[in-house]
Amino acid sequence: MVTITGVETRDVRFPTSLDKTGSDAMNAAGDYSSAYCILQTDGPHTGHGMTFTIGRGNEIVCAAIPLLANRIKGRTLESLVADWGKTWRHLVNDSQLRWIGPEKGVIHLALGAVVNAIWDLWAKEEGKPVWKLVADMSPEEIVRCIDFRYITDALTPEEALGMLREREGGKAERVREADANRAVPAYTTSAGWLGYDKEKVTRLLRETMEEGYRYFKLKVGTSIEADRERLELARSVIGYDKGNVLMVDANQIWSVPEAIDWMKQLAEYKPWFIEEPTSPDDILGHAAIRKALKPYNIGTATGEMCHNRVIFKQLLQAEAIDVCQIDACRLGGVNEVLAVLLMAAKFGVQVVPHSGGVGLPEYTQHLSTIDYVVVSGKKSVLEYVDHLHEHFLHPCLVDKGHFVTPMDPGYSVEMRAESMDKFEFPGKEGVGWWRSEEAKVILEGEQI
Repeated sequence: MVTITGVETRDVRFPTSLDKTGSDAMNAAGDYSSAYCILQTDGPHTGHGMTFTIGRGNEIVCAAIPLLANRIKGRTLESLVADWGKTWRHLVNDSQLRWIGPEKGVIHLALGAVVNAIWDLWAKEEGKPVWKLVADMSPEEIVRCIDFRYITDALTPEEALGMLREREGGKAERVREADANRAVPAYTTSAGWLGYDKEKVTRLLRETMEEGYRYFKLKVGTSIEADRERLELARSVIGYDKGNVLMVDANQIWSVPEAIDWMKQLAEYKPWFIEEPTSPDDILGHAAIRKALKPYNIGTATGEMCHNRVIFKQLLQAEAIDVCQIDACRLGGVNEVLAVLLMAAKFGVQVVPHSGGVGLPEYTQHLSTIDYVVVSGKKSVLEYVDHLHEHFLHPCLVDKGHFVTPMDPGYSVEMRAESMDKFEFPGKEGVGWWRSEEAKVILEGEQI
C-alpha cells in the first residue's frame, strides 16, 4: 500500500515572451509557466501534476499547493481513490482556505495540480495511462469520482450513470480507434499568435497543412483592419474548402456589443467559432453573443478561464455556448473535468479542450480520449501548440493530423529534472536560466 509522505513544489517558467509565443489581444507577452507539484510516497512512484500560468503570480500558486497537499499527507493512495468524490470534496472543504477561494482562483488552480498528481500516481501504480484508467472503470466507479454538489439541477448521479451505461455499447471499438491513434483529431494555433509577422504566419500555415492539419485558429482583437488582413491571409493559404476549418480567439478583449459588431464584420471569413469573446464570467453575455451570431453561422466558445463546474453548468443551461472548452488544471483536476464532460454530453454541446500552454496538450490528450471513448462517444478536435514539449518525459505527439494516443503509465506531465533545474524561478546562480544575462531583458522590463 503506497502512502503519501510529502509534497514538493517547483516554480518553473519558460521565457516565451522573448519570441511572443502565446501572444494575443489580452496577453501581449506571457512567459509560459508551471506551478509544479510532486507528491512524494514510500513507494517506487511519485505523482506529478501542474497548473499552467503565464509568469508573475506563479509563485502564489506554488505556495498554495502544499496547503492542499498536506490534507492528504499520511493517507494511502488506496484510501484516496476508493471514494474519489469524497476525497475531492475533502480537498476543497477546508473552510479557512475556502474563504479565499471557494472553488476558484489561486486555491482552485493549486487544487488542479494536486488532484492531477494523485491521478498520475494512481495511473503509474496501475501501469496505465490516465485515459485507459478511466476507460477501464465501470460506470459506477466513474460516477463515484464526481462531487455532484451544486450541479444536480443540471445532472444527477442517476442520469450520469445512465449515460455512461448507454455509452458502454461501442466502447470497445472506440478503444481500438484510440489504440490506432485515430480518436482525437488535432487543430493548430501555432500560426495564430498576434506577435508573429505575416511571413511567419504564412510559413507556419503551409507547414501545418503539409503535416495533415485541417483546423486552424488565429488570434483576433487588435483592430478590425488588422484582423481582416490576417484572416484574408489565412484564407488565401488554407482556402475555403469545407475540409479546412478556421477558428478565431479574442481572449476576452471585447464587451458584449463589441463582440457582436466585430464578429459580424469578420463573418465573410467563415469562422467556425469565436473563442472567449467577452468576460469568462458573463454567462448572459455569452448567451446574447451566441444568439446574435447564430444567423451568421458563427458559434460561440469559452471555458479556458471558467474555474469550476458551476460556471459550466450555467453556460450550458443558458444555451450560451456551442463549444465547451474545459481546461485540465483551471478546473479541479480530472474529477471536475468528468462532471463537465457529462454535463456537456447531456446538453449536446461539443467539447474542445483548451490546450494553449505548457503541459496542457500533454494533459488534454487524455481528456479528449476519455470524452470520445467513455462519455460522449463523439469525435471532436483538440488544440495542439508546438511549444515546449521537449521538456516532458512523455511529450504529446501529432501524426497525420491526429494525436498519438498516450500509452505510457501516468498523466504525461512529468517534467524532465534538467528542465526544472534550468528554468526554475528565480533560479540558482550558475544553473538557472533566470540568472543569465538574457533573462535581464524580461526581468528589467518588469520594473517599468
